[in-house]
Amino acid sequence: MEKKKIIVVGGGAAGFFCAIQIAELHPHWEISILEKTNKLLSKVKVSGGGRCNVTHACPDIEMLLQKYPRGTRFLKKAFYQFATQNTIEWFKNNSVELHTEKDGRMFPTTNSSDTIIDCFLRKVHQYKIQVLTQHEVLDVQNNNWSTDITEGNENKENKVQKNFSIQLQGREPIQADAICLATGGMLKSDRLKWLTNFGHTIVDPVPSLFTFNTVDKKITTLMGVAVDRASIQWRGNKNFEVGPLLITHWGISGPAAIKLSAWCAREMAATNYEGAIQINWTSNFNESTLKMEWINFRMDFGKREMGSKNPFELPQRLWHFLLGEAGIALNTKWADLKSTNQQVLIQLLTRTTLDIKGKTTFKEEFVTCGGVDLKDIDAQTMESKLVPGLHFAGEMMDVDGITGGFNFQHAWTSGWLAAQHMAGQ
Repeated sequence: MEKKKIIVVGGGAAGFFCAIQIAELHPHWEISILEKTNKLLSKVKVSGGGRCNVTHACPDIEMLLQKYPRGTRFLKKAFYQFATQNTIEWFKNNSVELHTEKDGRMFPTTNSSDTIIDCFLRKVHQYKIQVLTQHEVLDVQNNNWSTDITEGNENKENKVQKNFSIQLQGREPIQADAICLATGGMLKSDRLKWLTNFGHTIVDPVPSLFTFNTVDKKITTLMGVAVDRASIQWRGNKNFEVGPLLITHWGISGPAAIKLSAWCAREMAATNYEGAIQINWTSNFNESTLKMEWINFRMDFGKREMGSKNPFELPQRLWHFLLGEAGIALNTKWADLKSTNQQVLIQLLTRTTLDIKGKTTFKEEFVTCGGVDLKDIDAQTMESKLVPGLHFAGEMMDVDGITGGFNFQHAWTSGWLAAQHMAGQ
């Protein structure tokens, strides 16, 4: 039986998953994972605050596709082969049960990322997959041909080389029949210059999934205040997100803000992260509908002091802050509120505008927007259209999702597809 040698470059989620899938199909093959650092599965370790947000409970593929600012069309064919349900079943078959939180995020029932890491390490040990740390790839050469016949010995058989020769930092080259590149985000795109030598295009990488640094620091006096349901929008951009927002010592964070950053990643990078966000703290009202509802507030709470009666279920510190910004004393009766102050308060509630300068990135949420251009990759096999035998998995492609387990789902899907093709299925 033919025994092939497979190299997976990258010791992260996509790389491990790909290597394991190949080994499950061909346990006798020689499979190696090369990792340039001495750390394995580092993003798995810190994801979700150390709990690992494995995927998202979104069985409808069309809805799932809407969670990816870049790569939606590319992923459609991929997700119809391997998506959320397949991920859940694979982990269940490997003794990892997942549970779903109210926002749809799925974690191991242990609420520990070590559960996922231990699962992968068990599989690696089971299939004798070689994991080589501190193996940095400097160059890859395509040897997809036989060496010349030795001169003067024309009856001698050709010495057949492997398809690829991998040059390593300070180590002997490694030969491989097929390669899967799963090196993660590509902020330093020059480190894979040999890819462009093969003809691949790299879409300029920029950060995605980050929080917003506000210019006016008055809002940051409310650090620690969280609103369960608010909407946030980058001014001038049609995209907005609704969900939890958190005020921090540097500005605005929380799931809704981080998701918005994914949709606006390229636009914000182009402005050097300077612009403005608009926040609707009420989410159920806009300026027009709130004006209409205000008549009822005056009637229902007329004799109540505004500082003590908050009809929006906002945190008290935020409510008092907004009253102060509107020039309204806390002991003002609802019935005595002046129309000019009322209008300012309505605007603050439905579209607080905050100037932004800069961003802050959480390491556990770090994702890159950009990478290998998808036009160069077969969406059904993850194989390069330019170099047969060269495959891709995970974040190094120009695909990224919002926060909530969607980037890991892409890692599992692309790793699985690459493995199926490399294994000849």
